Amino acid sequence: MPVKFLLTIFFLLIPIMAQGTEPVEQPAAKHNNIIIETSKGTIKVELFDKKAPVSVANFRQYIKEKFYDGLIFHRVIPGFMAQGGGFLPGLKPKHPTHKSIVNEADNGLKNKRGTLAMARTNDINSATCQFFINVKDNAFLDHQGNTMRGYGYAVFGKVLEGMDIVDKIVTSPTTRVGRFSDVPKEDIVITRMYIE
Repeated sequence: MPVKFLLTIFFLLIPIMAQGTEPVEQPAAKHNNIIIETSKGTIKVELFDKKAPVSVANFRQYIKEKFYDGLIFHRVIPGFMAQGGGFLPGLKPKHPTHKSIVNEADNGLKNKRGTLAMARTNDINSATCQFFINVKDNAFLDHQGNTMRGYGYAVFGKVLEGMDIVDKIVTSPTTRVGRFSDVPKEDIVITRMYIE
């Protein structure tokens, strides 16, 4: 067999042989969803990294530190929202461990049913660790303008799975405890929150 022919076959086979040594392409990294395990069931949440980077980074930091584990949904209002992230059972406050963040309510996201937003005081930039889940479209919470009254509440995520659990939470019987109203009579505990 002529040497020239053998060399031609060899060079043709090189790309085929090389294919077996190339690294296998890894699948795309899974989006970092959040799992909220509660005493009523499990909720899966997608976070809006691009639209609300400050709020999401803040929320993830608290999750990584296990801040939310053992806290309760301390305020639930049917036809409005369920709020958590600031109290232990018995309404014992758990104080934020990081500074308040800038309000991203002007990011174009709306307080629609199933979205998560940062809770705050009358101070526009006072959000820390507390959040709420909208159970209906709450347009009056959306950004209307750069005033204290109209700035709105920053949406940073949405429920992917478990809105039935949120609906159970928000319709729990409530009572008044001291200065707090709309407090579930039975503690609704966030048993664990983690990044999927």
